[in-house]
Amino acid sequence: MVESEPLRERLVGAAVDLLEEVGAAQLGLRAITRAAGVSHGAPRRHFPTHRALLAAVAARGFADLIARFAAADPDDESPRDRLARMSVEYVEFAGERPEMFTLMFRHDLLEGSGENLRATTLPLFARYAALVNEAAQHSSVDPAERAIALWTNLHGIATLQANRSLRLIAPTTDIRALVNRALELHLT
Repeated sequence: MVESEPLRERLVGAAVDLLEEVGAAQLGLRAITRAAGVSHGAPRRHFPTHRALLAAVAARGFADLIARFAAADPDDESPRDRLARMSVEYVEFAGERPEMFTLMFRHDLLEGSGENLRATTLPLFARYAALVNEAAQHSSVDPAERAIALWTNLHGIATLQANRSLRLIAPTTDIRALVNRALELHLT
């Protein structure tokens, strides 16, 4: 964190840094402002509510995930291979940044925040659905239904990875193999 950095960015950066340490439910304004080196009233100029600040943190998480997806989506690979790489990135992101992943999908904490996260998430899902459609072109299953079914399966794997449950119930599970099995089930 740099003191010359704009206040909004300092607050979001401090919150991102604290998130993995304390979790979204415990990420309070006082801790964030203390970490940012500002008074506890300072966020009000940029974030009228605590939810607004949490939503800005979630937006940062989505930006990071989108960057990972972009790196995993080279145009010179087949749609199936690109989809597999993006799916693995999704599950690995959840495992590496479990609190950020959890916050990004905590609509109860983010609803009414004023941050338009749907402007980020809907195009992201649309890109994912398009790849699902390209990868399973010769199927009679509705492409949108197939994309939702695959994403919910992968989201379940990612959630188990984020909360460390997968490690407890199946400690020898190869995440890439599990993701590829989910893709096989939904793309054939």
